[in-house]
Amino acid sequence: QVQLVESGGGLVQAGGSLRLSCAASGRTFSGYAMGWFRRAPGKERELVTAINWSGDTAYYADSVKGRFTISRDNAKNTVDLQMNSLKPEDTALYYCAAAGPAGWGRPDYWGQGTQVTVSS
Repeated sequence: QVQLVESGGGLVQAGGSLRLSCAASGRTFSGYAMGWFRRAPGKERELVTAINWSGDTAYYADSVKGRFTISRDNAKNTVDLQMNSLKPEDTALYYCAAAGPAGWGRPDYWGQGTQVTVSS
């Protein structure tokens, strides 16, 4: 089992920044790819960004490229999401997730989510 706990959400004005953090405990953290999903009201959940186990390869959804940066620290069992130039459309519940062999179509573990609200 891997337990994931997110922190860092909140309310920010458009153009501002937030940093989300996900702390993992339990099984070997470095064995999993890590990612952040979000679900906005009335929309499907989407994979925003992901990073491989070693931290040298990352994926970003087109909607956040150039604004969001994912990073991980396997020594501290954490994965962070730096969000800059936030837009109202970034408002969503953000979830940290860990993916094993089944990949991002079916992550193995989920956090409880942290709310990000961007005001215009």
